[in-house]
Order: sequence, then structure tokens, then C-alpha cells
Amino acid sequence: MIRMTRLTDYGIVLLTLFARDPKRPMRSARDLAAEAHLPAPTVSKLLKVLARHGLLEAHRGVKGGFNLARPASEITVADVVAALEGPIGVTECTAHAGRCAIERFCIVRSNWRKINRVVEDALRGISLAEMARPISLLSAAAGREGAVPRTV
Repeated sequence: MIRMTRLTDYGIVLLTLFARDPKRPMRSARDLAAEAHLPAPTVSKLLKVLARHGLLEAHRGVKGGFNLARPASEITVADVVAALEGPIGVTECTAHAGRCAIERFCIVRSNWRKINRVVEDALRGISLAEMARPISLLSAAAGREGAVPRTV
């Protein structure tokens, strides 16, 4: 199973809170922890990592906190995954060339690379702004946002 870590999921949730309310750009770790129902130490750790990777800006002081480093429409899920997990790769050879002993002789490597590109493109195709907009259940069932259910 291909799966993101819980911390990456939480990181996306936290960044989505910024995207949902752009009129309130500055957020403290404590406020974000309360709003997301996450432990404050976990939130603080994630915010620091996201700031170190250029997705958030940190501001010190009494009225300090964090804000998005760029508009939510310009930050993709792939950016967040890469910041928190490292290079996107469904196999070791797609994330880190040269780490597999059979890489030079592998008959499926090119197909794994193709699959990896599709996954990465899908993650790059979704911005934080989109993550902040809920998709209705009918749209999700139809497989596309804004879909209108058909009547028989």
C-alpha cells in the first residue's frame, strides 16, 4: 500500500486552514492546534518544518505566528508531501536513483517511473486552495468536482 504518513496528512490539514480563511493570514501554533484538534507539540513541529521548506513564513513577537509564504493557489499537495516526506517515489528507485542493487537490470523500473510520474502529476494538480474547498458527495461519486447527478 502506498501511504503518506500521519504527519504529512496533518501538515496538509494545517495548511488548508490558512487557505480556508485568507482574511486571517497570521495564525499561532496554539490557535491552529485548537482549530485542527491536534496536539500543540505536533503542530509546532510541523509548522517549523513547513517554514523551513518555504511553505510558511514565521513571525516572532506578541502578534507573531505563521502565514502562507505564497498564495494557496500556488502551493500544491506535492509541495507539502515533498517538504514533509522527501522526494515523491512509489519505489526506492523512483525516489532515489542508485539505491537499488538491481536497478540497472530491472525490467519494471521504467513502468514504476511512469506510475510515479502519474502520482506526482496528480499531487501537483491539486492546490491548497482546492483542498480548502469541500467536494460534495455527489461530485465525488461522479469523479469530478461540480458534477451534476444524472437522472434516469
